[in-house]
Amino acid sequence: MTSALPASASVLDLAPVVPVVVIEDAADAVPLAHALVAGGLPAIEVTLRTPAALDAIRAIAAEVPDAVVGAGTVISPAGVADAVDAGARFLVSPGWTDSLLDAMRASGVPFLPGVSTTSEVVALLERGVNEMKFFPAEAAGGVPYLKSLAGPLPQARFCPTGGVSLNSAPAYLALPNVGCVGGTWMLPTDALAARDWPRVETLAREAAGLRAR
Repeated sequence: MTSALPASASVLDLAPVVPVVVIEDAADAVPLAHALVAGGLPAIEVTLRTPAALDAIRAIAAEVPDAVVGAGTVISPAGVADAVDAGARFLVSPGWTDSLLDAMRASGVPFLPGVSTTSEVVALLERGVNEMKFFPAEAAGGVPYLKSLAGPLPQARFCPTGGVSLNSAPAYLALPNVGCVGGTWMLPTDALAARDWPRVETLAREAAGLRAR
């Protein structure tokens, strides 16, 4: 079992890209995680969108010690509890409510509540939260929107997710208020269907190198 990520640690600083993973078959979790880690992407967000998600998190937490596995699409306090019990070391939500925020804060693991408006950002800052997921990034205004927030709200840091691609990621990563981006482009559907883990590793390595551009 992997050790816990300290609550004071920042998911935003682990890698320039956090793969957003939808796992249909828990048997794929470990080889997929190994490929992503080998490619330089240790932070892996497994979304709670499939029946296999919690088993996938358990498997990665137990068998891939260099991975920092988290749970995404966390939308309820019950989801928080289930994810942490399964071994999630960070939590990501597409949005937030007071009860969800309270549960994530009480979980003892780092979390990124989702925002898409300035008012949501200010509300989280008021509650002492300054690291957030910006979702859906492209649909909610993309790079220009986040750039406009950096002036009045420099204390807020973001992981933009939603429509971010290999081509658009560098522009996000160049912003002073962006720590990392979330994406799926290193996980093409055909590669996952074929269990082509070497291809996933190659695409992950390309993504991991974005910070140096």
